[in-house]
Amino acid sequence: MAVWARQVSRWCCLLNSARAVEFTRRLRSRGCTAQACSELASLAVLPAGKEDVLWRLQACRHVSVGSCSPPDSARDGSFSSPESSLPSVQQEQGKAETLPDLNAKILDEDWDDIPPSSALEVISEEEAVQIIAEPLLPIQSSTLRDYVDHSETLEKLVHLGVDLSQVEKRQKAGQLLLTLDFEKDVKKILLFLKDVGVEDNQLGPFLTKNPYILAEDLESLETRVAYLKSKKFGKSEIAQMVSRAPYLLLFSVERLDNRLGFFKNELGLSVKKTKDLVIRLPRLLTGKLEPVKENLQVCQIELGFQRNEIQQIVYKTPKILTASKKRLKQTFDYLHNIMGIPHHMLTRFPQVFNSKLLRIRERHMFLAFLGRAQYDPAQPSYISLDQLVSLPDEVFCTEMAKASMQDFEKFLKTL
Repeated sequence: MAVWARQVSRWCCLLNSARAVEFTRRLRSRGCTAQACSELASLAVLPAGKEDVLWRLQACRHVSVGSCSPPDSARDGSFSSPESSLPSVQQEQGKAETLPDLNAKILDEDWDDIPPSSALEVISEEEAVQIIAEPLLPIQSSTLRDYVDHSETLEKLVHLGVDLSQVEKRQKAGQLLLTLDFEKDVKKILLFLKDVGVEDNQLGPFLTKNPYILAEDLESLETRVAYLKSKKFGKSEIAQMVSRAPYLLLFSVERLDNRLGFFKNELGLSVKKTKDLVIRLPRLLTGKLEPVKENLQVCQIELGFQRNEIQQIVYKTPKILTASKKRLKQTFDYLHNIMGIPHHMLTRFPQVFNSKLLRIRERHMFLAFLGRAQYDPAQPSYISLDQLVSLPDEVFCTEMAKASMQDFEKFLKTL
């Protein structure tokens, strides 16, 4: 048995040697250097499996450094040999030299070709607990709340007091905030608003009502403020107007100038009175002009006020310009036709138009029940229209009606 084994081993050695000689001859015919051929010949006689064939093909490219190509036998799968200790390997080991650095560099590059680990690869528990899964950014959402953890801008706006639930109700406001960079876009606008006079605790509510100002050009905003200053508006007055009408600075200088000119000419007010009018109700500069024009016509045509009376009413009570026409006519009808208040008295106390009609009706009916509904200042027990609507119930009962609060409450139950 031992003799048979030695004979088989000798045949394997002879076969490997023959393959090495044939392999070297083929490499030289392809232009490979002598040293590379010797080293590859030693590789040819090594045992080969499927993995070894791939490794030899890479070794062929590394050793020759582009001077030769893999032999035909390597491509057709006949490049393997039995596993044994061969004299040809021992002879070439003495001639083996260290690969140059260039080959080492190429070997390093080949590691990049190794495919990444499979997602199905089994990992240890220690490796698993170290994996941190970041929450996915929603592709589409109906609320800004889903983006707060992913956006520095939204996070800082929330800290300022901005109500994102209200902002997202405004057209394209949510999309605008998601495109802004806090340091580059938002910070300069906040500093500008503070310089204008908006208080720190008002920045959040201001941006909640008008987030669009964050997309405005800073130079344009400064130009609009400069225009207001040129019209003799003081710094505190500008701060008050901007805070009470957040959209004011979105209007161009031309539009602001046209609005001021409209109220001055339409109402026949002086420059000073026009300025005082918009300071007390700055939304006159930002709202629509159609309701204003309609209310002026209602006061003149349907309610019967003269032009000079309308000037006095509007200057004392600017809100009448933006009030509901229906409510305005109902209040006038009750005051003038039921209570008998003449036009000149309504012109003197126009704030009565800002009161609720129910409040006016309840108090007038109580005074009439007590026989004290006297609104002529020339008569005794005169009841001022201003006090009729402005005093609290307790004061109204004791000072105007000369009755107790319980009497007033009992009377209201009979209505």
